[in-house]
Amino acid sequence: MTPRTIVITGASDGIGAAAARTLAKAGDQVVIVGRSEEKTRAIAKELDADYFISDFSELAQVRTLAAQLESDYPRIDVLANNAGGIMGKRTLTVDGNEATFQINHLAPFLLTTLLKDTLAGSNAKVINTSSGANSFGKLDLFDLNAEHSYSTNRAYGTGKLANILFTSELHRRYGGQGITTAAFHPGVVRTNFAAESTSPFRHAYTTLLNRFMLTPDQGADTLLWLINGTAGKDWISGAYYYKRALAKANAQAYDAELARGLWEKSEELVKAA
Repeated sequence: MTPRTIVITGASDGIGAAAARTLAKAGDQVVIVGRSEEKTRAIAKELDADYFISDFSELAQVRTLAAQLESDYPRIDVLANNAGGIMGKRTLTVDGNEATFQINHLAPFLLTTLLKDTLAGSNAKVINTSSGANSFGKLDLFDLNAEHSYSTNRAYGTGKLANILFTSELHRRYGGQGITTAAFHPGVVRTNFAAESTSPFRHAYTTLLNRFMLTPDQGADTLLWLINGTAGKDWISGAYYYKRALAKANAQAYDAELARGLWEKSEELVKAA
């Protein structure tokens, strides 16, 4: 059997690295994408895998990444949009977007849409790492950059809500062309994803509370289940999962008009960058 080509963003640490190790061990061709040169190179060397460096706070780097992937891999079986994180005070990227929204949503949106022809031609799966934090997100199409109302936690929740809306709209637009997709919540995982944040969440990751969190391997379980499963048989394309089961999301996640509007606004924002 020909090895699958699986691209994982945010794969230099946490559940992305854990999933990459499991998939590489099973014989898949894993492509590691990360922001940190040192950490990304180390994981790639460990797994004898290809790797790319891309900072999602700059959309130009996302465009470069997409061009490299499209050039090097005529077939991509899985794109796991796993990069993201919770930030600190409100800041704008060089592209003029609120950083949390760009890193968690706009960058993976751009990467996926730039690769859509390769993905459709490969009958690929697009798996998006969301979070239970979507429940306290609030998406306003007229304030995507949180100019009028900002808090660190709400911005993160909104970004994770956007991941779910993107998943459902990606299915609506491209499900008939061969792309299947799902979003999932990995659980509260013992990683350093909040290390650079001013959110109160960061304390849980650096205190005794972290011993009650999931390991990265445990957090990667649903991601691996979605990657290895079959849409229409094991899971439903366009849906949101937790612990290998359909999960309840923020009420806004089921608003088809909002999903369509977010897609259109996202296209405008990445085009303007």
